[in-house]
Amino acid sequence: MVPDNAPPDDDTVSTDDIAPGDTASTDDIAPDNTSPSDGNGTASNDFLAPGDDAPADLVDVLVYGLVGGIAGTVLSVVPFATVLGGAVAGYLCGGRTADALKTGTVAGIVMTLPFVAMVFFLLFLLGFAGAPAEFGVIALGVIGLAAVYTLGSGIVGGILGNALRGRL
Repeated sequence: MVPDNAPPDDDTVSTDDIAPGDTASTDDIAPDNTSPSDGNGTASNDFLAPGDDAPADLVDVLVYGLVGGIAGTVLSVVPFATVLGGAVAGYLCGGRTADALKTGTVAGIVMTLPFVAMVFFLLFLLGFAGAPAEFGVIALGVIGLAAVYTLGSGIVGGILGNALRGRL
């Protein structure tokens, strides 16, 4: 209980402090739930915010990398589909260039997995057919080159997608 003659707290406003005809206003008080904004007035955590420099979360990198990898796999009949898959991932993820590299790498790994699984399955079948061991060594070399191509073009696509994010 506060005595009647106690001074008011600094945070309280009594009706005696307001001039006649004035009303209390909250225009000068910023809300507590404000989020940081970039130069364009959009929050940096908004979905598809244009090319801000806020770092992307690990979950965003993984999810958008998975989406880009699936897109690249579906588009595999199109030339440079791995670049397109990385570009989708980099565009969706946003953030900094380092985040685009990570997202493009995840997309490249996802796009590599179906090819690797198919080749290993074929090697397994050829192993029962009595194929020579040299064939397996050559197939592993092909897998390595294809993985380097897919990862590299996924990373390049991620950087291109991130660059296009601020422009489109």
